[in-house]
Amino acid sequence: MGNPTSPSGRRTEHPAPTGEPSPTELDSSSLVQPPELDGNNADGFDQEPTPPYPLHRPELPIAPWATAPLRSYFGIRSGVLALIALTVGVFGVVILAVILTIKVLQPLAPEPASLPALPTTVIEIREVITQVNTNESSASFVAEKVVPSIVTVEIGHGDNLIDFDAFGSGSGVVLSNDGLIVTNHHVIANANRIRVILQDGRIYAATLVGSDPLTDLAILSVEAQGFPPIELGTTNGISIGETAIAVGNPLGLRGGASLTVGVLSAFGREVDLGDAPPLVGMLQTDAPITQGSSGGALVDTDGRLIGITTAIGMSSAGAEGIGFAIPVELVERITKEIIATGSVRHAFLGIELQEQLEQQADGSHLPIGTVITGFASDASAAQAAGLKVGDRIVRFDGNAVQTRNDLIIRIRQYRVGDIVEVQVMRDGDLHIAEVALGERPSDL
Repeated sequence: MGNPTSPSGRRTEHPAPTGEPSPTELDSSSLVQPPELDGNNADGFDQEPTPPYPLHRPELPIAPWATAPLRSYFGIRSGVLALIALTVGVFGVVILAVILTIKVLQPLAPEPASLPALPTTVIEIREVITQVNTNESSASFVAEKVVPSIVTVEIGHGDNLIDFDAFGSGSGVVLSNDGLIVTNHHVIANANRIRVILQDGRIYAATLVGSDPLTDLAILSVEAQGFPPIELGTTNGISIGETAIAVGNPLGLRGGASLTVGVLSAFGREVDLGDAPPLVGMLQTDAPITQGSSGGALVDTDGRLIGITTAIGMSSAGAEGIGFAIPVELVERITKEIIATGSVRHAFLGIELQEQLEQQADGSHLPIGTVITGFASDASAAQAAGLKVGDRIVRFDGNAVQTRNDLIIRIRQYRVGDIVEVQVMRDGDLHIAEVALGERPSDL
């Protein structure tokens, strides 16, 4: 057996201890001999040993150079392992202590069976379907919704419906299920007898509740129930170029209402009617409107009323494809008063006025309000409120006033006796007056 090698690679000599045999010079007398085996027991397992023979095996002497490195190695390794085991144990004890602390501090959850039954909140989920309408699909939708609310209005002679002799016709729009119908004043003017024809062919005698020549509106009443009223809309929020649909009974033709599609072309039009006062604040549309469609409906793509068709543009060449309708806001205001009282009293400021123009930097002139040039001969509401000749009206009840028509349109939305705030510019200063509106004379 060779000597061990040092870390430097050189062999290290370890002398044998004094008085002990060298590992290579063992005394043969110290070896134990195996027992003799006889021929009857060749494997030697069942045969009892024959004394004398040694009862122990002497240990062989081990040289110190063979054990010293191993002891050092295993001593260091055992120390490291012991340190790791101690660290793991400490951490384990700490973690266990934390878990036990949390468990102790955490309130015990009640058994599921002991929980009280909570009220169930039911949330209704509705599916919202948005329909994208093209002109074709919206017109079809409008026809289904609106046409049943359109009637033919006939004026004529006769004592009963059977012998009725019609000499004129127009259209009407059902406002309520108890038979109230709105039409134009000029449709029923000077009529002896009036009857209405529904889309399903039913014919009813109608009576005149009242009419207003200034706004060209009238209300008829039929003694029946179950009429399909139209849905009222608004002109607020709609824009020029949006789809407008006219529904009426042109030329008194039999077979039901006619529907035409166009766009909203303009707001605030003034329509000159010749001898009659002009219509102001009118809607303009290019949806075809013909004679006989007066008093019909102008609706939006949702089938809601935005105006009552009233007039068409004419020239020497014929119809110009321009139609006019009374805005629904004015229709509501006038028809409610007719239904309530049978007539209409129009609000009146009692002033004479003129538009004032202001020159702009580019040389153009822009309307900046209406100037009071005089007062009516009778008691004037404006004069009673302290307004003076030369005052320039710039706002009426919070709404800007630039033109004469702006002021007239606003005034017609109010009733006699309503109190409104009027703002005027006087000598460069702003003045505010509270005006109690008077009544417009019937001869104006």
